Order: sequence, then structure tokens, then C-alpha cells
Amino acid sequence: MPGFKTILLQLSTAYKSKKHEIEAASGEFMGALAQTARDIASGTAEKASLERSILDEAAMGLLQMGDPIYGGFGQAPKFPNPSNLMFLLRYYDISGMNRFKDFVAFTADKMAAGGIHDQLGGGFARYATDQKWLIPHFEKMLYDNALLAQLYSELYQITKADKYLQITRKTLDFVIREMTHPEGGFYSAQDADSEGEEGKFYIWQKKEIASILSDQVATDIFCEHYGVTEGGNFEGHNILNVRVPLSNVGLKYGKTPEQAAQIVADASAKLFAAREKRIRPGRDEKILTSWNGLMISGFAKGYGITGDAKYLHTAKNTVDFVENKIAADDGRLLRTFKDGHSKLNAYLDDYAFYVGGLLDLFAVDSKQTYLEKAMKYTDFMLVHFWDEKEGNLFFTSDDHEKLIVRTKSFYDLAIPSGNSAAASNLLRLYHYTQNNDYLDRAVKIMKAGARPAAENPFGFGQMLNAIYLYVKKPVEVTVIVDESSKKMAEWLNQQFLPDGINAAVSADELPSLQKYAYFKGREGKAGTAFVCRNFACSLPLKSQQELERQLLTPS
Repeated sequence: MPGFKTILLQLSTAYKSKKHEIEAASGEFMGALAQTARDIASGTAEKASLERSILDEAAMGLLQMGDPIYGGFGQAPKFPNPSNLMFLLRYYDISGMNRFKDFVAFTADKMAAGGIHDQLGGGFARYATDQKWLIPHFEKMLYDNALLAQLYSELYQITKADKYLQITRKTLDFVIREMTHPEGGFYSAQDADSEGEEGKFYIWQKKEIASILSDQVATDIFCEHYGVTEGGNFEGHNILNVRVPLSNVGLKYGKTPEQAAQIVADASAKLFAAREKRIRPGRDEKILTSWNGLMISGFAKGYGITGDAKYLHTAKNTVDFVENKIAADDGRLLRTFKDGHSKLNAYLDDYAFYVGGLLDLFAVDSKQTYLEKAMKYTDFMLVHFWDEKEGNLFFTSDDHEKLIVRTKSFYDLAIPSGNSAAASNLLRLYHYTQNNDYLDRAVKIMKAGARPAAENPFGFGQMLNAIYLYVKKPVEVTVIVDESSKKMAEWLNQQFLPDGINAAVSADELPSLQKYAYFKGREGKAGTAFVCRNFACSLPLKSQQELERQLLTPS
């Protein structure tokens, strides 16, 4: 089987020699993909067994779609597609083949260095208008930043590279600083325009940078690192993007890499402060339940890798906001909140993404209320959205206002589909509760999507993530913690365990959770852990070293 470098060279040669054919075929591909999603929804798609071969076929196909020069998928405009990248990380986990991880890291590095990433303030724009990730459509969407925070968290778990930790932090800090309602909850988007010009808030002239920094060496080092020139790279101005590594810049100016990094950090802080005085882009201040659910997941996973309590607090505060401001009195969710009012019946995505956020939060802070809410909203979803005939979920509830066609969502692109997210949730809930109905429904959804996902993986990243979880057979990891024994849970949260059904539960909380199958028989003092596979559990593990041996030693 060819290595990652060989695949990249082959793809690069094909694109250079057959560019027009490839671009023409892409339109046909997207049309076929949309038809596939319609076939699944209507029940006409071929049902498939949930086997490892589905993942093999999909991963190989998806890697072949990758851009060998700049990472990501396709040419321009170029979207991050984090669900696809996270699937390739899961395939790396199940296969052990480094080229899948390497392609994701390659893509993530290209995005982080590009103009699509706000180099000063953190956060990512919705997409790049070019193949190189240089020129963004400057609008920042909440869902992109929620999903990309999760992607970079997972890359940190795999590589332990500090750059991924810092990108995760910058992304989450941007959301806290610029996208958060005073009472909690997150706004939907920042506009691309300010003062009637796209990107004006973000772009720079070299002379402006020199004036603000008032230091020739700092200006030279900053501008060389970020590719700033007199002529600019965007309508006479500069979009900051990493062009020269700090080690090379430092060498040129007689600085160590650490000294160059500090100079750039100090310069960035000054320029950020100056930018804050500009007229800001507008903001879409709708608060959507679905996107807030994705963001809860982002903060829960960010807390997991950093241990920073502010991220945990933000995730928990968002749950409180949804429950107090958006959830209806009759136990259902509403879709949106703005100007003090919540309205509109929630869609499938709202239930699926919010439940996903609750489960991700429960994994790192196992309060009974988060599991109970996840079950409550899932049960409501199954009653009111389930299509008994086809074995999947409608986009609208059975008591929603009448539509000409009651549609379904199966297409995972910038945002996962509700059916794919629900399948993942149902699998996790099954492991916490041993409620076979959750498992049966998850399997029905995945069987409908498995064959199309294998054949057209680009549009089914989250569906493939769900199938991975089913095929891999999850490992259940429980850590009993208190203030004096957090190290074991902190270590667990920093491991890449996409097949993990985890719980970090306090000794005080544990008795109330033991009514759920997952927690039965898992008793002990704080500082005790259990690892269970295929319904067989380890003896109580009394140290982090014992936990490491159980999880990291090949079985």
C-alpha cells in the first residue's frame, strides 16, 4: 500500500495534468452526493452490514480526495470539513496507519498558518476563497469554531504538540471574548464586513504595523514571519498568514527561536489592542440551540486537554442558559433565543447536538443531571422525530407546523447531520444505560448510511464516526475523583480515546449514578479507576500507572 508521501505526489501530478477534468467532475460528484443523501432518507439506499470494511473503503476514498499541496479537500472555495478530518483520526486509531493522522495534521497546520485563522485574535473564518487557505470569507461562524476546537483538541491528544493546545485555547478564548451573551449562551456569527468593506477589521498595511510597534527589529521580525509586504496580498493590504517559521526568522535577525517568538507575541498583543479600537464587524446575535450544543462539546473537550476551569465553567453555564432561557416548560427544546425571547420548535439538529454536548460534558464532569437531561431529550426525540417505517429521524417533529414535505437530514458537511449525531449519541447512551432500544435505533440509522458513506465519504464524516464507535467496540473508563485525586482524570482527558465511554465522577455523586448499568459495581474511594471492555471489567485500579497500563498496553 503506498505511503502518505507517495499518495500526495500522485495526487499533485494528477491535479496539475488534469485540472479541468477534476474540477468538472467535482460538480457531478456533489450532485451525486446530494442524491445519495435523498436515497438514504427515502429508504431506497442499500442497507449495509456494519463492518470494518466500511471504514476501510471510506478512509481510502477520503484520503484520495485530499489536496496534497495545501491540505483539506477540493480546490476553491475551501471549507475546513472537520467531521471528515476527525473521521480520519479515528481511522488512524483503528488501523494504526500514520498517513491518515499525518494528512489531518498537515491540513490543520496549513489552516492554522493561513488567513482563514485569525492570527491575532483566534478563531477561524467560515472558508477560504482560495486553495491555499490565505484569503478568507471573513465571516466567523460559531459552528466552525466549535468543531475546529474539537479537532485541534484531538490532535493535541494524539501528538502532545503544544501548537495544537494553543490553537484550541485561542479559538475558545475568541468565543468567550466575542461571541458570548452576558448571561451565557453563544451568538451565531460575526459578519465579514465592517464600514461597508469585507475584511477591513482584519487587514493591515505595513506602514501601519511599523507605526504601532515603533521598533524596527520587532517590525521586521513580525512582518517576515507573517508575510507582510508593502504591496500586500489582499487589495493593497495584508492578511496575516505564517510565511516564515520563527526559527528561520530568528536566525536571520540574530535571535533564538524563543526570543523571536517572544518578540512576535509582544508585537501581536500591541496590534491586537490597536485592532480593538477599530469599528467592529456586525454580529448575528441569534442563539441557536444546535450550535450551542456543538460549542458545549468544544468547551468540554478544551477543558479536558487544558484542565482550565474557565472552559468547564463556560460549558456548564451554557447548559444552564439553554435550560433556563431556551427549553420550554413542557420538556421540549425550542430552536432560538434573541432579545430575551425564545421561539420556534426545535429541529432534529437542536436535540442531537445539544445531547452530544451534554454527553461530552458528562464525560469530563459526571454530574447526574447531564446524563438525565441527555436521556430526557433523546427520549423526546425518539417519540417525536422517529420514522418507524424507514428507521431514521425526520428533521422536524410530528407536531411541527405542517410542511409540504417532511424532510430528513443525512448530509455531513460544514455541520454534521442530525441523524449522524443522533446515532453517536444513542451508542453512548446505550453504554451508560444498557437500554437496548438506544442501540437498536442507532444501528438502524447507521445501516441506512453505511454503504453510501463508504462510497461517498466526503459527505458522511460524522456518520462514519458513529460507525467507527460501533465497530471498534467502546472501552468504558471510570475514574472516581475528588480535589486531591484529580491527576488520574486529568491524564485520562488528555488521551486520544475516541472509542472511550468515559466518566469522571466524584465519590459523593457515584451512589446516585449507580442506578445506571454503566456504574453498577464500580465502587471505591477517590483515586480509583475501572476499565471495562466487552462487558468485562478490570479490578479497581489504584494509580495512574495502573490505568495507563490497562489503556495503553496492546490487548
